[in-house]
Amino acid sequence: MSAVFNFQSLLTVILLLTCACAYIRSLAPSLLNRNKTGRLGMFWKRAIGERKSPYVAVCCVVIIFFITQMNLSHL
Repeated sequence: MSAVFNFQSLLTVILLLTCACAYIRSLAPSLLNRNKTGRLGMFWKRAIGERKSPYVAVCCVVIIFFITQMNLSHL
């Protein structure tokens, strides 16, 4: 099933994108800073301060809980 039609998968993809952009920005800031506008500007906007956001941390914990529950129910 596509991540667009499954809310849990969509939320997981968004969180992974946010964390990946923040990580890339911490390693190579010039890579994201030169693309502040246009289509690639989406990645720059995702990386700004989101790594330290309590909302992202809470969402990660919730996703971990749901993924763990789903995997335990299949055993």
